[in-house]
Amino acid sequence: MTDPRRRIPRTDVLLADPRLAKAAEELGREPVKAAIVTAQDRVRAGDIVPEAVADVALAAVDEPAPHATSLSPVVNATGVVVHTNLGRAPLSDTALEAVRTAGGYTDVEFDLTGGHRARRGRGALAALADAVPDAGDVHVVNNNAAALLLCALTLAPGKEIVLSRGELVEIGDGFRIPELLTAAGARLREVGTTNRTGVADYAAAIGPDTGCVLKVHPSNFRVTGFTAEASIEELTELGVPVVVDVGSGLLRPHPLLPEEPDASTALRAGAAVVTASGDKLLGGPQAGLLLGDAALLERLRRHPAARALRVDKLTLAALEATLLGEAPPVAAALDADVSVLRSRAERIAAELSARGVTASAVESVAAVGGGGAPGVELPSAAVSLPEPYAEPLRSGSPAVVGRLDRGRCLLDLRTVPDSDDRALVEAVLGCAS
Repeated sequence: MTDPRRRIPRTDVLLADPRLAKAAEELGREPVKAAIVTAQDRVRAGDIVPEAVADVALAAVDEPAPHATSLSPVVNATGVVVHTNLGRAPLSDTALEAVRTAGGYTDVEFDLTGGHRARRGRGALAALADAVPDAGDVHVVNNNAAALLLCALTLAPGKEIVLSRGELVEIGDGFRIPELLTAAGARLREVGTTNRTGVADYAAAIGPDTGCVLKVHPSNFRVTGFTAEASIEELTELGVPVVVDVGSGLLRPHPLLPEEPDASTALRAGAAVVTASGDKLLGGPQAGLLLGDAALLERLRRHPAARALRVDKLTLAALEATLLGEAPPVAAALDADVSVLRSRAERIAAELSARGVTASAVESVAAVGGGGAPGVELPSAAVSLPEPYAEPLRSGSPAVVGRLDRGRCLLDLRTVPDSDDRALVEAVLGCAS
């Protein structure tokens, strides 16, 4: 009877302990029972005494679950709708549910009716085709750079790509379009000047070595003043395929973004292929969208490199849900009613002020971000706090990232869904305590 293992409390007795019974009500019986069994095993191993089993089991179920990723959730209060450093487009609840479904075994490349192999991601491809009926066919790769790479590999291996000097763009982290194209084995034929390139410049450069004409939207900068560019309609008269990189993922015209090119308009203008991003203004997962002539899309899909650039089942599921489900958060942020944003800011500021925080509601200007619609200002509203709040807000859980403006920390609500208002208030109060 001196063996301590004989004094281990029974599982049913421990589950009747008021503290563990309450935990079982809140968390479920199974995780609490598992914690009890682990504590009992520790007595058998000599790590703890029998009298400590209940306390050790309770401590185990009270511990926060370990993070399965080093990524941290962030409340984006910067006012930048598509924030590259914060993961660009947040997925809709519908898309997240689709990703959970796709996480297990799924019929991504299998016909359940016939019991045989089927076209990969056919649901997402059908949804994309329905969203852009001007496209003869569609294909999806892992990002827009991959889409351009596949076009260069297919249309211009060892040939020339004719491109305006004003469109030799560099985007984030030093990534340059010209270097991508030459890495694919194509040669660049630069035409025109930085600010003015006409159709005659392209026509003079086209010859037997021309693989395609490429038109790139300068999505993260603007050239104004004495400028000129050839239209897609003019370029299609030159007798070679015209590839148009619209960049931002806008599939159709948007009333708030009249100068932002969209895929449907480019296709109607005669583009052979249009490339775009899935994780910018479309509001979906990172993906490169290829839309255009059916025969040309089939060549792209059959190129050996297409296998290396293909997307996984999670991306396909999220893309399909983004196209068919509820409006994604990016669309909601773009279409937000400024008067509603102002009311939210006033309500949050009033509550914070009543709790001793120096806060006020102010007018703000948000941005599209992600290289889309440069220069477009989106009227917004923000909660203004003293600048020292910025660092502890970023260090909290969840992290809240605002922006600094003239000695104040602004929490812009255009990029904060109203479901996060309470979390925003608690985060600020946590910094003030």
